[in-house]
Amino acid sequence: MKTVVCVKIIKGEINPFDAAALEAALRADPSEITVLCMGPMIAQDPLRALTRLGNLRVILLSDLVFAGSDTLATAQVLSAAIRKLDPDLIFCGRQSIDGDTAQVGPCLAAKLDWNLIANVLKFGSENCETRTGSEPVAIPSVLTFERIYPLRFPSLRSKIGEIEIWDNKILGIDPARCGLAGSPTRVRETFESDRGRRKCRFISRSELEPLIRDLLQKPNRKRKIAESKKKFPAVWAVGHEVEKEAFAIADQVIFLEKESPKIIAEKVKKEKPEVVLWNADLWGRKTAPQVAGILDLGLAADCTMLETDGKILSMYRPAFEARLLAKVESLARPQMATVRTTEISGKLIAAAGRGVAAQYDQIRRFADHLGAEFAASRGLVDEGIAPYEMQIGLTGRQVAPKIYLAIGISGAVHHTCAIENAEYIIAINKDKDARIFDYADFGVIEEF
Repeated sequence: MKTVVCVKIIKGEINPFDAAALEAALRADPSEITVLCMGPMIAQDPLRALTRLGNLRVILLSDLVFAGSDTLATAQVLSAAIRKLDPDLIFCGRQSIDGDTAQVGPCLAAKLDWNLIANVLKFGSENCETRTGSEPVAIPSVLTFERIYPLRFPSLRSKIGEIEIWDNKILGIDPARCGLAGSPTRVRETFESDRGRRKCRFISRSELEPLIRDLLQKPNRKRKIAESKKKFPAVWAVGHEVEKEAFAIADQVIFLEKESPKIIAEKVKKEKPEVVLWNADLWGRKTAPQVAGILDLGLAADCTMLETDGKILSMYRPAFEARLLAKVESLARPQMATVRTTEISGKLIAAAGRGVAAQYDQIRRFADHLGAEFAASRGLVDEGIAPYEMQIGLTGRQVAPKIYLAIGISGAVHHTCAIENAEYIIAINKDKDARIFDYADFGVIEEF
């Protein structure tokens, strides 16, 4: 079984989701594995370290014409290399931790016209367990892995091997289809957004439970989605989950059924809509990049806000490890985005973060005492402490409870953008400078 593992080097280290994919390949069949990375020449050293893990062939795709590639152009370069390697399976991480788009794997499957198995939790030679159930492993397939395994350490006696450098002379890609020239999405602006900021009033721990009881008795506030002053005459929406977001930017919304990527792509190609919106759930994050790959379209992932002047769709999403918000536009038509939709989530959610990982069971009991739904941040999920179904955040659920109680959560953009529709946010954190307090109505500066 020939397997290619696609990896990305971030700040001198392998992306942890890709590390899980590589470990899965080593456990399944270590005999014929090729590690494939697209990046600058400085990626050589961390890639060379991977050669100590076994009899791995390691290839770095590096050329100035590849620079500036978005997810579509990246998939274009990787697919050209993979056609030369002719593997049976391709393993990828679900997403990179710097981009969080989860688009390259699905887009790569579309470029190759291969089967896609997304969000793998457990790999077997015949069947995989995924976030959405069990799926048979067909040959050839692209598989995207959750962060399920830590990558093994090399043996003490292992030696560093050589890596191969492939440039565009080897791949022969039209320069207009890779790098910045082949990237239909453009980041027009990045900034630290004030959206969702609140004025925090600090209270003592003894005031917490009486405050929660009082807030639960208050009448509910009405939630609104900001509408653009000028709108598109019509946009397409795949499914009805993004109905409110679609009507905020268009006078008319045409709804498509959730069908296969090829069927949706054919409809888009024939009708040529101005905009296509998708829900950023597991199905949307799997299907939309495949349609983008089939049609060579740009796709902005996990958008938290949309606006338009009636012609151009401006799509806002967290970027740079969720420290900033990016304003993204597409040069291609139709303009496409997956959009985070809000889940109305009952009266009270108590969520634990990485800062209180050691007190996980204690906080769960506290949530039960309050009658709250218990949830978790991405940090706890990535560490395997909490299941993915509990995750609140950009790559989890976006919620709108009456009260959101954040315990030991620092308040990164990818988390606060998912809770901004909560009527009241209460934060407990021992760090008085934690960002979460800028997005909370009430704060408790104490250890839990």
